Amino acid sequence: MTSAESQPRPARDRGDRGDRGPGGPGGPRGFRRTRPKVCQFCVDKVKSLDYKDIGRLRQMVTEHGKIKSRRLTGTCATHQRMVAEAVKRARNMALLPFVSE
Repeated sequence: MTSAESQPRPARDRGDRGDRGPGGPGGPRGFRRTRPKVCQFCVDKVKSLDYKDIGRLRQMVTEHGKIKSRRLTGTCATHQRMVAEAVKRARNMALLPFVSE
């Protein structure tokens, strides 16, 4: 036996799991039910999204300049495609940054 084989394996630190432990707010399994997100464009009955609507588009872009996913914003697939196209056009027109500094 070598010295490496005789040493016990160290416990792997998996980091802070927050409130997902037993007895936490999510129950013993750690799952928490959240309300489903609603597409804000469907609520406002937006038919088309314009690249000049910078206020709306800034909400859909992270501080690093990346387009946020549907999972984070709650937009439907149709409007997410419109958002992606409008953000790309706004970037080309220098209304939105490609990357942050």
